[in-house]
Formats: sequence, C-alpha cells, structure tokens
Amino acid sequence: MTDTSDYPGLPAPQRHRAMGVIILGIALSVLDGTVVNLALPGIVRDLQSTPSHAVWVVNAYQLATLALLLPLAGLGDLVGYRRVYLVGAAIFAIASGACMLASSVPALAVARAFQGVGAAGLMAVNAALVRLTYPSRTLGRGIALNSVVVATSSVAGPTVAAAVLSVGSWHWLFAINVPLGILLLVLGARALPHNAAPAPAGSRISVLDVVLNAAVFVLLFLGADILGARTGASPSAANLAGGIGTLVAALVLGAIYLRRQLNQPLPMFPVDLLRIPLFRLSMSTSVCAFTAQTLAYIGLPFLMLDVWNIGPLRAGLLLTFWPLGIVVSAPVAGRLIGRHSGGLLGAIGLAVLAGGLALLAAAPADPAFADIAWRLAACGLGFGLFQSPNNHTIIVSAPVRRSGAASGMLGTARLTGQSLGAVLLAIIFSAATVQDGRGPLIALVLASFFAAAAAVFSALRLRH
Repeated sequence: MTDTSDYPGLPAPQRHRAMGVIILGIALSVLDGTVVNLALPGIVRDLQSTPSHAVWVVNAYQLATLALLLPLAGLGDLVGYRRVYLVGAAIFAIASGACMLASSVPALAVARAFQGVGAAGLMAVNAALVRLTYPSRTLGRGIALNSVVVATSSVAGPTVAAAVLSVGSWHWLFAINVPLGILLLVLGARALPHNAAPAPAGSRISVLDVVLNAAVFVLLFLGADILGARTGASPSAANLAGGIGTLVAALVLGAIYLRRQLNQPLPMFPVDLLRIPLFRLSMSTSVCAFTAQTLAYIGLPFLMLDVWNIGPLRAGLLLTFWPLGIVVSAPVAGRLIGRHSGGLLGAIGLAVLAGGLALLAAAPADPAFADIAWRLAACGLGFGLFQSPNNHTIIVSAPVRRSGAASGMLGTARLTGQSLGAVLLAIIFSAATVQDGRGPLIALVLASFFAAAAAVFSALRLRH
C-alpha cells in the first residue's frame, strides 16, 4: 500500500543544514564519475601505462557503485540511512587520499573502486534522507533540488577537471575530495536525520544476495562495454558474440537472484515495492525515459561531428543545452508537485521530450547553431518536468521504512535504462552506418519512441 502519512520532516534550521550535506554528497559522488576522464592522458603519461589499462580508473569507480547500490540501500533500511551515508563519506574521503598517492594504474584503479564503494553509500540512501528531511507537503521541492544538483554535476565534471588541471596535476582532482569528504562527515554527523521506523524483526542482509546482485550488474556493465555500446563504437563479430553472451549470463543470474527475493521479508531487490501499481508504473516510466536519454546522448555526438560537421567545442557547448533545460524546469516541476498529478506532469514532460527528439531527427542537413540548441533545450525542459515528479512518486509510493529500497531503485532504474539504451545503440550501429548519419538518426527516432512509451506509462498512473 502507498504510505500517505503526513511526515513532519526536520525543523527549518536543521532541514537546511541536512540538505546542504545531502547536496554536497551527491555532487561529489556524481562529479567523480566523470571528472577523471579529462585527466586520463596525463595519468597514462605519469604512471607509464596504456589507455586501455587507464580506462579502468573510470570503470572501477562505476562498477563498484553499481554493484553496491541496492545492497547499501537495503542496509540503510536495516541500520539507518544516516549510518550508511556517514560510513560512505568516510570511505570516500580515505579512498580519495589513496587515489592521490597512487603510484601505478592498478593501485589507482583499486583506490577508485573503494572510492566507488563510498559513492554508493552516498547515492544509495540520498533520496531516502531527502524524504526524512522535508515535510510531506514540501518534499517535491527537495527532490527537485536534488535533480538539479545531479543534472548540473553530471555535466560539470569536464569543466571542473579543466579548471583543476589548468593549475595543478591530476593528483589534485582527488586531493580536493579529502577535506570535502571530512567536512561531509562532520556536518552529516550533526545534521542528518535518523530513520523514522525500525526494520521488521528478523530482517537481514544475505551475503549470497549481495554477491548475486553485484554479479548481475557487473555483467550488465561489462556486456555493454564489450559491445562498444558505452562509446558508440560498432562492435566486431567477436565482440558482438561476447557481449551478447555476457548479457545472457546477467539475465540468467538475474532470474536466480529475483527468485530468491520473492519470499524475503525485506528483499534486497524490492519485489515488494514492485507489487505496488503506482511504484511499478513509475519505474517503467523511468526506465523508458533513461533509455531514450542514453540513445540520444551517445548518438548525438556522432551526428554533430560526422554529419553536421560541427567542431568538438561547439558540439560540447550545444550538448549543455539539455542539462540547462533540466536546471530550468526541475524547480518549476518541484513546485507543481502536490498541486497536479505526477502522472500528468510526467506525461506532459515526456511528450515534450519525445517531440524534441523527433525534431532533432528531422533537423535540416546543415542546421544552424540555434536550430539545434532550442531542440536540445526542449528535450531538457521535458526531461526536467518528468524527472522530479517521477522521483517523488517512486519515493512516496513506498512505505517510510522502505525509503532506502525506493532510493536505491532510483539508481537502478537509471542504470537499467542506460544499459538498455546502450545495447540498442550498439545493435543499431552494427546494422547501420554512422558516417552518413543513418545510425544516429535511427537512434534518435527510437529514442523518441521510448520517450513516448514513457509518457504512456506516466499517464497510466492517473488511474491510481
């Protein structure tokens, strides 16, 4: 059943302090997912390695975060979101120091994996802490603020890295995390709220379930990576077979994992929440929306660089119009939550996203800067209007004591959509050429279709 209780949240002064801690944590964890990319050539040179080895400096962080997102969310339901968050902050700070001192790429990759463990602790319970921080009547604003921070941080990584690398070596990308992580730990211990309700008696975390969960998501990540889907590269025949085999293995292990969850009182993969129609429809909406976003995000650079002959600098500037649209519309959506149905807001936003993607696919052969910019801004406006109400519905449709599981599922929905979009793009690029624009255009059309499907799922929530 949906939890509709009027949760009081924290009093205003403590609420502001708690939200400041939550914002700092999510900004650090999201930024560190991309901030290292620009430094990889310098890392290769200084540590005398190769690009193929150095890419694991990025992958290790992402894999550790994905593997532990749901287990740490479930742990938050058991022992407290505050504890998971603070331990995550401590691990993040210590691992950042280890990254700074690493003398080889393998050592740096291991340190980055531990940094990803800390980031998983911050991400897994982030939305659950927002729910405990805000009163029910203003929770939408807190979730909208969270969405703005995530959108801004996701595109700020290269800019922050460029600023740091202009005055120092790559070591400083990690060094600045140490005092910020300590600050996060100290302020969090004072300001973050405690869980509202105890976990059911007999609930526990199964080591086997943690291993199965990690294996499923690692195989999904590696399968997409083997296919070349995360970079948009066309896979060879060997890579196609290996990638598909890895994804099939992930599905088989996933079926075993889900079967184990069905009769558990506090399942790590929250099948209990998926039995709630509103939660299930919101998750379907999110998966389809992130599939559309990934198809567009990876496909668009190929279209801009290879077909529209736009330079890398102008292409990068153009791509920022999407997150700028999110920054503009997400706060508006946050204020509309409670006044209008989340299903209605999401349907409208996703219809705008579908239209923007279709207009990008139908853009002229030699489009002007403004022609592309307003279409990308429309996509961002639509995505921002959908994201905050949808996240709000996912969180509040779960009982308060299962806020951690719902928070973890926000990241899981994003991962599932991004993985599906990446795999679909690899299939498209293996069947259609990229240089003449057919592959990217097909990807945009398919992205528009998924955005429209997400709008339908969102509209179906009006019945609930």
